[in-house]
Amino acid sequence: MATDDLRLRDASAVLDKAADENFPVAPFFLPRAWREDLMAVYGYARLVDDIGDTDLDRGAAHARYLGADPEAAGDPLALLDAFEADLNKVFAGQDPGHPLLQALVPTVRRRGLTPEPFLGLIAANRQDQLVKRYETYDDLLAYCELSANPVGRLVLAITGTATPERIRLSDSVCTALQIVEHLQDVREDLGRDRVYLPAEDMKRFHVQERDLAVPTAGASVRALVAYEAERAHGLLNEGTPLVGSVHGRLKLLLAGFVAGGRAAIAAIAAAGYDVLPRPPKPTKPRLVREVGAVLRGEG
Repeated sequence: MATDDLRLRDASAVLDKAADENFPVAPFFLPRAWREDLMAVYGYARLVDDIGDTDLDRGAAHARYLGADPEAAGDPLALLDAFEADLNKVFAGQDPGHPLLQALVPTVRRRGLTPEPFLGLIAANRQDQLVKRYETYDDLLAYCELSANPVGRLVLAITGTATPERIRLSDSVCTALQIVEHLQDVREDLGRDRVYLPAEDMKRFHVQERDLAVPTAGASVRALVAYEAERAHGLLNEGTPLVGSVHGRLKLLLAGFVAGGRAAIAAIAAAGYDVLPRPPKPTKPRLVREVGAVLRGEG
């Protein structure tokens, strides 16, 4: 297979993950330029995750694109270092090696984006390699500051609507969405030796890690998941005024983000807070209803 075909295949494999999100990433009703820039940023965010969780074959592909030592293929931290060096080329006016970073260049230049949010996402994935458990809820929030909040800030930057207050509200929404995703993926994360449920909360609800490795959740695990879901719902409510602060198609996009979180929490609740058999996913009808509720200002 030609090198260009490999690049297209590997880039598509990352971007295809957009279909699995709880909310629309770059829906059709947005201006084409916005859609292209949002997908470039989404591709970057998913690429960083892919590098952090890559298997040996994909690691070899990433190493090849980045011009890294082939031995780095099995070392996510080494790959992330090489990736950061390639990212720096984007902001230094040089040509990066990775195809998804090449796709990011026009967006960075067109929107005048700064490196900080992109570096935050790399830092989050470095942390994933080194930190496998979180003692407190505040520790988890600090992780979300790196892993989730930069994405919302980039959306505001791309749409030219960033203000300090909107950034604050966006951070609440993004942190909530990250927590919801962690709740959906408890079993998958445990398989990677990661637990994002705060240890202090697990202790409070008498949950041990072995309770997360069974086919179906017991009462204590369900109570813990319900507690964390309520926390996420509170963060969504705190950030929902972001939707009312903008107009037009951006308002509908941001309503979709908030509604995606609400619909996912509803799916978790509908599963009786048993997230272990499979990740509870929101249905499209529920997502549409939640979008309407957000736009109407309903809690």
